[in-house]
Amino acid sequence: MKRLIALTILTLPLATASAQGAGEWKIHSMERPLPPVVHPGGAAVVAPPADAVVLFDGRTMEGWQSTRDSSAAPWLMADGVLEVVPGTGGIETKARFGDVQLHVEWMAPVPAEGNGQNRGNSGIFLMGRYEVQVLDSWENLTYPDGQAGSVYGQYPPLVNASLPPGSWQSYDIIFRRPRFDSTGKVITPARMTVLHNGVLVQQNVALLGPTSHQVRAPYEAHADRLPLSLQDHGQAVRFRNIWIRAIGERQ
Repeated sequence: MKRLIALTILTLPLATASAQGAGEWKIHSMERPLPPVVHPGGAAVVAPPADAVVLFDGRTMEGWQSTRDSSAAPWLMADGVLEVVPGTGGIETKARFGDVQLHVEWMAPVPAEGNGQNRGNSGIFLMGRYEVQVLDSWENLTYPDGQAGSVYGQYPPLVNASLPPGSWQSYDIIFRRPRFDSTGKVITPARMTVLHNGVLVQQNVALLGPTSHQVRAPYEAHADRLPLSLQDHGQAVRFRNIWIRAIGERQ
């Protein structure tokens, strides 16, 4: 039975909230405090709203292509599920998006293999460059800004709301794209709010620039609309029920 997502409201003590901004920690620092674990109770299946663009409904991959060469998406589709084929590269939408509300359901492989960043790793890239990390973070130690629900390399999740591998998990992401002036200078940074399995893990955080590994890259001016992409990180992560809504300005 489909059920509406229940938002878990968390009151975090100061001890669990980072006293430092994202830019004050060395990227991927293991000295950064680990997010506390909160069991979410379960992931929600959310039917697409009437105005949503359904990106994957389990029946077709027509709206997707390879990030390498724009050829047909090379991942596996079976039983209503989209699965990474390791080594084939990422996939991206043919359509382009700016400010959005995004819903994605995903599952880490079973049995769980590897550890740290080599366990159930993938990623969801807004505009192809701003990543919300997908990772099997169930009893799996890694750097905090690389856990499931992190804005990769910038913001650890407020809490670790992961379910065990083999469980369907959900992300609900509110994304506001960066704004640039005519010279390419950032006027307003990109912002994200993320719920992991219905639990708030990112609250309107201001991104420092595109997400990247080991370095913090600066913003570079780009188009107002760009594809959404999913990462091939060498593990057979699965996806289903992906939909997106454009967000307009308040009238």
